[in-house]
Amino acid sequence: MPGRFYVVGGAVRDELLGRPASDRDWVVVGATPEELIAAGYRAVGRDFPVFLHPQTNEEVALARTERKSAPGYHGFQFHAAPEVTLEQDLQRRDLTINAMARSADGRLIDPYGGERDLRAGVLRHVSEAFAEDPVRLLRLARFAARFETFTVAPETMALMRRLVTNGEVDALVPERVWQELSRGLMEMRPSRMFEVLRECGALARLLPEVQRLWGVPQRPEFHPEVDTGVHLMMVLDMCARLQAPLPVRFACLGHDLGKGTTDAAMLPRHHAHEARSVELVRQLAVRLKVSAECLELAELTAREHGNVHRSGDLRAAPLVRLLERCDAWRRPERFAQMLLACECDHRGRLGLEERPYEPRPRLLQALQWAQAVETAPVAARVLAQGGKGPEIAAAIHEARVAAVKAGMSGPASA
Repeated sequence: MPGRFYVVGGAVRDELLGRPASDRDWVVVGATPEELIAAGYRAVGRDFPVFLHPQTNEEVALARTERKSAPGYHGFQFHAAPEVTLEQDLQRRDLTINAMARSADGRLIDPYGGERDLRAGVLRHVSEAFAEDPVRLLRLARFAARFETFTVAPETMALMRRLVTNGEVDALVPERVWQELSRGLMEMRPSRMFEVLRECGALARLLPEVQRLWGVPQRPEFHPEVDTGVHLMMVLDMCARLQAPLPVRFACLGHDLGKGTTDAAMLPRHHAHEARSVELVRQLAVRLKVSAECLELAELTAREHGNVHRSGDLRAAPLVRLLERCDAWRRPERFAQMLLACECDHRGRLGLEERPYEPRPRLLQALQWAQAVETAPVAARVLAQGGKGPEIAAAIHEARVAAVKAGMSGPASA
């Protein structure tokens, strides 16, 4: 076998933390691409030499160094050669906790104090090269959401602020921002990611719509936490607690963006913030190039979350109109996700974290009652009377209203 192989990065870190590692990355020292190909490895790397193991398909990279050559995270030149040492390869990595390796005989190689920082719960950069790559700022914020008790070393935070002030963060392409942001949203405490981005100044550059929410008051009788930014962080953490999927978490991120644009004279009320939130979350989604699934759910949640919260006061007809606006007949799964986002919003408030969210089961039940209506016989009856499309739609609507009304007055509604 050519060269010396080492497990590196996250697999070593997670092993030391006692966490399961999803996959393993390898570095080989003292080998050439030709030797690996001759041994059966398949070349897949475009920017630098990466290969797939012929049996396990695990990634193996040649030990390499990198040098900053232009602004942005693409502006690097890589050098991979047999003389590059393992320590040189580890030095180019972002954090000390990700710059450890395990040799084939089980020996831990930790030249930059990663194990020490793991025990201390510190996110610390390996070298000054950290400030050359703006993606590292996003990755650190994401790791803060995963390792929620870890703190950021002061000297590392200083480097992150430098990435902001020198404009490196502005060079990030939207796809990479969304890649890291979406992964951070799915961590155990998403609020930590945003706290770190705020502290270093990056949030205002990357997500100004979100940054504007801090310091904006809300009515305390509905939001005991008052601050809109604080509320958003509680909502995102409730998403993690309820194990919400990514579209729900993105919808929660954007559900109140309009409150950041409320006229100061109107505060702490936020009249018509829903419509403003729809427009802002659409702009955010288009800018970051998020999926259509995330965008559609975010728009729906921003528009309807207030109506869902107040749905306990609705009678059968307005309930059915709410279901119709949400296209609940054709998109019941999306409707259910929207209700989960609304629950996260409602329980993401000070003192309401443990309170059951009654609109969610109530509206799911109303949808079941309405779906029980057989629309084909209704349409046939209207057609037999000479009616057309609008008359058919109105008749189906009335049949669904009747079904929901009957359900609400029957024993099942209790």
